Amino acid sequence: MKFCSSCGAPVRLRIPSGDSLPRHVCDQCGTIHYRNPKVVVGALAEWEDRILLCRRAIEPRYGAWTLPAGFMENEESTAQAAARETWEEACAHIELGAMYTLIDVPHISQVHIIYRARLLDLDFRPGDESLEVALFGEKDIPWDRIAFRTIALTLQHYFDDRRKGAWPFHNLVIGAPPAPGPRP
Repeated sequence: MKFCSSCGAPVRLRIPSGDSLPRHVCDQCGTIHYRNPKVVVGALAEWEDRILLCRRAIEPRYGAWTLPAGFMENEESTAQAAARETWEEACAHIELGAMYTLIDVPHISQVHIIYRARLLDLDFRPGDESLEVALFGEKDIPWDRIAFRTIALTLQHYFDDRRKGAWPFHNLVIGAPPAPGPRP
């Protein structure tokens, strides 16, 4: 960041008073510009024993498969974001269930949240960001063409949990640095 979005003056990277991390600070108007993680939200939409997947029509991972998901917008809840993304990517009507996975991805400053959902009908089609959408049973999932590690982990937990008949909430971290201290 080079200029203040409030007044247009140059900003400097420094630790503001009362803070512990470097921030872009405007010396002219005093605005402190915080850069925070992005939240990605989506839905694991079920129809009988199958899951709705979308094949991406955009980068990154053009042509790979994913759950319908995307960046949360301002002034919406995570549940609203999951339903909106499912509509935008798969034109699918869903009934949202419980939050199923929350996956921290600190190396890219993102948090991924996936809800379980139930497809209300089979009237779905690709949205602008999808090449195609389809229902997949576990044995038919294109595991080698899943777009993101967070989606693969969510799907793996889902099928494991379904076999067990238990639906715990999964709070995971991907790419976390090792804990400080001696190693065995």
